[in-house]
Amino acid sequence: MIQVARCESQYRQTLADGSVLRGKVDSADMGVMQINERYHGAKAKELGLDLTNIYDNMAYARYLYEKQGTQPWSASSACWSPTLAMK
Repeated sequence: MIQVARCESQYRQTLADGSVLRGKVDSADMGVMQINERYHGAKAKELGLDLTNIYDNMAYARYLYEKQGTQPWSASSACWSPTLAMK
């Protein structure tokens, strides 16, 4: 997941001005793990997590990983997947 965070956000939760990092392709993606608030915001809130907070963003990423593995980040897998890197 460390490599996923590197590829998704260069390990950043916020920009220099303090605003939460948003996705370039989809502005609903947010934070260090680029969690999509459109798809995951309600569940994160239900779990008591605020995706704008770095610790909660990472906690939700762990929740997703435990449920779905790395599938939620498959769009960036060319950047982080060791299997693809070996090909």
